[in-house]
Amino acid sequence: MTERLVSAVSGIRRALRLMLGAPDYERYLDHVRVAHPGCDPMSQSQFERERLEARYTRPGSRCC
Repeated sequence: MTERLVSAVSGIRRALRLMLGAPDYERYLDHVRVAHPGCDPMSQSQFERERLEARYTRPGSRCC
C-alpha cells in the first residue's frame, strides 16, 4: 500500500509540474543517459535556467 501511495503522489506531482510548465530534470537526465551517453548532463540549476530562457526568449512563443 505504501508503494501505491508513493506512486500516486509521484504521478500527481509530475502532472502538476506539466500543467505549470515546470521543467522535469529527472526526465532530462533519463534522456541524456539514453540519447547522448557520452555527454555530461547540465546541473539542475543550469537546466532550469536554460529552460526558463528558452521559454521566455523565443519570439512568437507567447500570444500576449
